[in-house]
Amino acid sequence: MKRSRQTLAALLLTAVAAPALAGETAIHVMKTRGCGCCVSWMKHLDANGFRATGEDMPGGVLVRRKMAAGVPPEMVSCHTATVEGYVIEGHVPAADIRRLLSERPEAVGLSVPDMPFGSPGMGPESRREAYDVHLIRHDGSTEVFSSYEAR
Repeated sequence: MKRSRQTLAALLLTAVAAPALAGETAIHVMKTRGCGCCVSWMKHLDANGFRATGEDMPGGVLVRRKMAAGVPPEMVSCHTATVEGYVIEGHVPAADIRRLLSERPEAVGLSVPDMPFGSPGMGPESRREAYDVHLIRHDGSTEVFSSYEAR
């Protein structure tokens, strides 16, 4: 009887966990070693349906990767991620990444330049400074994808 309960419990746990696991989207984050805000941003992603993996690399290598991926210098932030063929630069909210993946525009990806206070991974969103999320086009031009007001 004890074994049947354990088997039933395992089946129930698998049935409950499987949809959550199936809904996760893999995202790979390239960052410098010891960057706390990068790790905090990855936790934000994990809490919002992504499965973030990190790769530490020297700063110079990371900068070269950003440029090779098509991130214009004025759109640079501290970390660079890739997800389903797009580049995500900086502290982009998970909701904007989901929208990007849903709409699938012809673009390099998204960027939150610099490191605005209150963006995901940069302190409490309850006290944030205003910032924009930019869509980076293949020709290097950008446009505002979404905006967040100061709180």
